[in-house]
Amino acid sequence: MSVLDRLQGYLSLLSTLFTRLVFVEIGPFPVVVLWLLGGALFATLRMGLINLRGIRHALNILRGRYDSDEEEGEVSHLQALSTALSATVGLGNIAGVAIAIRLGGPGAVLWMTLGGFLGMSTKFIECTLGQKYRVIQPDGTAVGGPMYYLSGGLAALGKPRLGRVLAVIFALCSVGGSLGASSMFQVNQSYGAVAQVLPIPNWLYGLILMLLVALVLVGGIQRVGQVASLLVPAMCLVYALAALWIVGSYGADLPQALGTILQGSIHPQAVVGGAVGVMVQGLRRAVFASEAGIGSAAIAHAAARTREPVREGLVAMLEPLVDSGLICTLTALVLILTGAYTDPSLLDLSGSELTAAAFASVIPWFPVVLAAIVFCFAFSTMIAAGYYGECSWNYLFENGNTAVYKSLLLGSIFIGSISTAKAVVDFSDGMFLLMAVPNLMGVYFLANGVARDLKDYFQRMRSWQPPLVLESSSQDPMSSQDPI
Repeated sequence: MSVLDRLQGYLSLLSTLFTRLVFVEIGPFPVVVLWLLGGALFATLRMGLINLRGIRHALNILRGRYDSDEEEGEVSHLQALSTALSATVGLGNIAGVAIAIRLGGPGAVLWMTLGGFLGMSTKFIECTLGQKYRVIQPDGTAVGGPMYYLSGGLAALGKPRLGRVLAVIFALCSVGGSLGASSMFQVNQSYGAVAQVLPIPNWLYGLILMLLVALVLVGGIQRVGQVASLLVPAMCLVYALAALWIVGSYGADLPQALGTILQGSIHPQAVVGGAVGVMVQGLRRAVFASEAGIGSAAIAHAAARTREPVREGLVAMLEPLVDSGLICTLTALVLILTGAYTDPSLLDLSGSELTAAAFASVIPWFPVVLAAIVFCFAFSTMIAAGYYGECSWNYLFENGNTAVYKSLLLGSIFIGSISTAKAVVDFSDGMFLLMAVPNLMGVYFLANGVARDLKDYFQRMRSWQPPLVLESSSQDPMSSQDPI
């Protein structure tokens, strides 16, 4: 037995033991899944359906309508959103959707979309809190996230000890999650798609990604934001256009496909299968939406240039709309319309390979493009996750030597490239999901304050009271008849 075989055996054993501890079940659902679903429902109701009534205003913010260079922060709203999206829009939309449909049938798609809708409210609360309790360091850099709003927010409520404990637990899980769900899983699944068009040893593929991630992380959040804001929109556009072309090619079959999704959504297997598929993709889809409840996106949005925390929360709310509402749905329609998910000859393919085969059935040359998209998605996810993990590491060790963390991150990328898919999925899911336990406890405690901030924000927007538009802004706020 080779060294690599023994290493894979050890990883499989450890991931099995870890999974049994994390995924304690009530009926068919792991407790952590119910925890996330409950948090999303609570956030949606407590914020008064902000996931519906706030979309128009969020798009205006993203367009830069209220921007000012005098506001503190390191990145623009778009760069913060792109950084957060780069950690969510990725292989989960390509590999995870295929696995979910294979396990739960077409009905799993509807549960993914519903989960994305509910998760918008959770994401709003998390990223508003990330801005509200962020810390501007002496060098002008902004740091924030669940570590800071758990400790600072709960201390303001008279619970400093609980806040500190929850913050430390979250930071530990965040470091582990960045090494697992957002690094090991990404390199492991992306290799399957890339190797189909470019034969390359898995260990060499891992080394290449290690080098590229290292080069970007040297530049911090500004470099991550710049790369993400270029890669993510471009890859999403290319992928969406190709998917829409296939959907259009099967236009006559579209009503039947939608009917299949609707009919399958009420079948118990679809519910369970959807949840399992989402766990495989790091809890980014279905009932618990795209990382909503996990809290990691608040780290990226804390660095955005704004003096209005609610404003950044509204921008962050668009993330589940893009990945769960658009990209995942398009992927699912391609798999269903082409019949790839039921093709017996494709049963041995992994999630990303199955999606590639579905595209190739209509666009024969597209697997080459898809391999490039998968690679870019995986790369952008890893650099965003690396930044999240580094911020959590700095919180734990008070800006200690980050070279240790970066070495662990790069090592996890290599290990992910040579490990079996099951071992990677089990470990990454567990570490990633554990982040939701302390984060959602903080959300429950701090939601009332966010609701008050949201009400105050919209009242001031309607009456145009400062400090919404700075004196240096070239836009006259009274010139618009529809500020919201």
